[in-house]
Amino acid sequence: MLYILAEYLGFPGIFNLIRYLSFRSGATIATAMIIGLLIGPRFISMLRVRQGKGQPIRSDGPQTHLAKVGTPTMGGLMILVSVGISMLLWMDLKNLYVWACLLVTVGFGIVGFLDDYDKVKKRSHKGVSGKVRLLWEFAIAGVAVSLIVWQSGGNLYLPFVNGPVIDLGWWYVPFGAFVIVAFGNAVNLTDGLDGLATMPVIIASIAFMLIVYMVGNAKYAEYLGIPFFLGAGDLAMLCGAIVGAGLAFLWFNAPPAAVFMGDTGSLALGGTLGAIAVVAHHEFVLAIIGGLFVVEALSVIIQVFWFKRTGKRIFRMAPIHHHFEQLGWSEPTVVIRFWIVAFVLALAGLSTLKLR
Repeated sequence: MLYILAEYLGFPGIFNLIRYLSFRSGATIATAMIIGLLIGPRFISMLRVRQGKGQPIRSDGPQTHLAKVGTPTMGGLMILVSVGISMLLWMDLKNLYVWACLLVTVGFGIVGFLDDYDKVKKRSHKGVSGKVRLLWEFAIAGVAVSLIVWQSGGNLYLPFVNGPVIDLGWWYVPFGAFVIVAFGNAVNLTDGLDGLATMPVIIASIAFMLIVYMVGNAKYAEYLGIPFFLGAGDLAMLCGAIVGAGLAFLWFNAPPAAVFMGDTGSLALGGTLGAIAVVAHHEFVLAIIGGLFVVEALSVIIQVFWFKRTGKRIFRMAPIHHHFEQLGWSEPTVVIRFWIVAFVLALAGLSTLKLR
């Protein structure tokens, strides 16, 4: 709204700063963080009162987790509110790319909220049926990717390769939808320890803030040999909003967590990162930057597949962060070491921009 107002006035005086994407990106970080910190205590109190016993804790999981009984969930609502308000304040309301990504943010957030609500209400771990969830996730992602393809085409790009590899046309829609859904659920699976998913999401968002800024700048894109899409740079603000809201949430989610993100936040954040990668046509770079989430998801797939085939387990417990807990690592040790891995993978993903 502020961008539209400043544009209408002709960007006079101090309003000229709003013209610059770098300023608005920084502003979304600060705005989202301030909102998150301000609403956090009241929000957590409200969730605690409404949910009573909080999120159900698995009795067959690590025994140390039983101490978390009573911790409220759906804290992802705090993140979504912070991201939503900050984006509406600073974004260019005419940018289709941003609206496509926000569609995923809100849509996946609603799916996650319904799942969290069902779990809390029924005091079970099942929630909404997995098939129903995936159906809605693919529907939402399909609409978002259709808007993206309509705007920028369906060229597929690969790391280390200069220029498009193949034009998928409208077949890019199912491919992009799969990326969004897969990454949303990968982040969801990672969200099993206090702060474990939050910081890697922040790290990945910072990395993609740089990527989309360069993808949206013709000179940088030409120099690096990466695709250029006019307007994609505005997604740096969405990445910034996730960073600010994520840092504010981490203040309350740091061990011992006062609130859990829940599917409401993890599905929405993962799906949004997937959508941003689709807009930038850097899906395979996302798999590197978000490699931690990929490994977490693969550990579950491998565990289930192998158990059905042999009746035996490869990992002591899946997702893989629980495997390390069973090996004797303390929860803070697992979390901090996984943060380090996420940071290294982000640097590795960013290095592919110049190696073409």
